Amino acid sequence: MSESQMDKGESPDAAASTLRGRARLVDVAERSGVTKSIVSRIMNDDRSLRIRPETRERVKTVAEELGYRPHAGARALSVSRTGAFALLIPDLTNTVYAAIMRGAFRRAKEHGYVLLIAEDTPDAPAGPDDYAELVVSGRVDGLLVASARPGNPMVDRLMQDPASVAHVFVNREVEGSGRNIGLDMHGASALAVDFLHSHGHRAIGLTAGPPDLHPARSRREGFVDRMTSLGLDAARIAHGDFSERGGFEAANQLLAAHPELTAIYASTFGQAVGALKAARERGLRVPQDLSVIAYDDLSVAEYLDPPLTTVAMPLDALGVAAVDALVEQLATQRPAEHRLPDGYRVVERKSVAAPRITN
Repeated sequence: MSESQMDKGESPDAAASTLRGRARLVDVAERSGVTKSIVSRIMNDDRSLRIRPETRERVKTVAEELGYRPHAGARALSVSRTGAFALLIPDLTNTVYAAIMRGAFRRAKEHGYVLLIAEDTPDAPAGPDDYAELVVSGRVDGLLVASARPGNPMVDRLMQDPASVAHVFVNREVEGSGRNIGLDMHGASALAVDFLHSHGHRAIGLTAGPPDLHPARSRREGFVDRMTSLGLDAARIAHGDFSERGGFEAANQLLAAHPELTAIYASTFGQAVGALKAARERGLRVPQDLSVIAYDDLSVAEYLDPPLTTVAMPLDALGVAAVDALVEQLATQRPAEHRLPDGYRVVERKSVAAPRITN
């Protein structure tokens, strides 16, 4: 269709497609009376295009009326890349995600990208809505989503239109996405149980995270499966937020319901700190009366009282793997999943000892 055909009106197919949902390049072209190529070049601000100013303005007006935005993936193929990735994390104060960010930032730089960071909380200065704008406007080449809480609007958008932008889910599993980059949380939990068992513990409890979060479910399943395989009672579990307060409340619940406990496995470092406080307030000495081991390791663990035994996870390597997967996806247009099969280990300090009485 040439510019001379611009007054013939909108085709039925174009009208139907706009009713079905997202406006397409062809819809703007047909309503504007120009070719798809011309629309694409106008929407990508190609100033080398020789076209009348009124035609350029008309195309942009039609695109605005239809709610059309350039498809981020297609735009990346037609213009030079932005050189930016975006990383969405659940909490900027969580030092675990700081370790993931370090690996991702370093690897992104090696690939020639900058890394933008946003926090997935309702009161964050930049959150999912801001990232959605970055994606639909084609201002980032790829997205790393380290937050996949139920109802997350960004996750919903990506699942509805997975081709809208290259993306991976980091340290979170979104079922059916085919883009999950994660750790062996199941295996790490089994290792924590084995470590406690090797010290003579049989009455072991778990402070688990929120049951609707995949990481919490994975760590719980690893705990339950290993306890069961050892012939131990795997039912001593209390749920709480992945925070110090969550660990404090869950540990109090466990200790009140199961005074026979000799050890607690906390499913986050923060929860372990809360469990230590709960033990102190109940007059329990760690590790003489109660042993505590945490999933994740932070440098501050050495300076707690007592120094906290942990299962260290390869968080830096996870950030690296996530960026590599995103770069590969951009190059091949094919998403893939990857789980780091190992790299976790127990860092033994002073919070685990043999129980005074073996159950």
